[in-house]
Amino acid sequence: MRAGLLRGVPDGLTRRARGFVGTHGATVDVRPVESHRQWWLERDVPAAVIDRMAAYQQRWGGLLLPPAPQYDGGPRYLDPDAPEGSDSEGWWFEAGTQRTAVPYSFMIGPSGEFGIHANRWVPLHATVEGWVESLALAHHASLWARQITTLVGDDADGVERDGYEPVAEVRGLADTWWRGADSLVALYTGEAEALDFPRGRVAVIYSGLDDWGLRGGG
Repeated sequence: MRAGLLRGVPDGLTRRARGFVGTHGATVDVRPVESHRQWWLERDVPAAVIDRMAAYQQRWGGLLLPPAPQYDGGPRYLDPDAPEGSDSEGWWFEAGTQRTAVPYSFMIGPSGEFGIHANRWVPLHATVEGWVESLALAHHASLWARQITTLVGDDADGVERDGYEPVAEVRGLADTWWRGADSLVALYTGEAEALDFPRGRVAVIYSGLDDWGLRGGG
């Protein structure tokens, strides 16, 4: 694997996320999806699924970002592999190999969701852009918060969200972000759902934020 300067920041991201990817991102060399097409076709992977993988690689392939605050850092870098599924249930493919030894795979779902697959499929964000936005927001909030509080398990369920609004750009499903008057709250439930592990629920509260800290170009 050879890392190099980022070739370009994908469009469709907020200014905050574009700055995060452009400043902290890099790219690594990846093997083109097309080199595996015939092998997958011979194993009954539909051509449309391989086309989706090729489009994903064209947009995100080789993108290496700083570790995520949860999921033991997330994928090492984004790149598709290992399609699996059926025409009746839909098809998934690997979003990128694990950065550390976690008991699940990072996958792209049938409708383009970014999530994890262990005992079951759990979509974390409705799109890959949502995952990248969540990384950018966590990085931004950690720099500007006066206090960061982490709650686990049942304690995470007691986080007060009256008066908070969802942060739309993260396109949250199992994982969501909420914005209050002077704080941001990140709720992570993916591991709890995928592994039947209630203590896997995590809430991170970033407190003491001014308006720039709350939004930062988002």
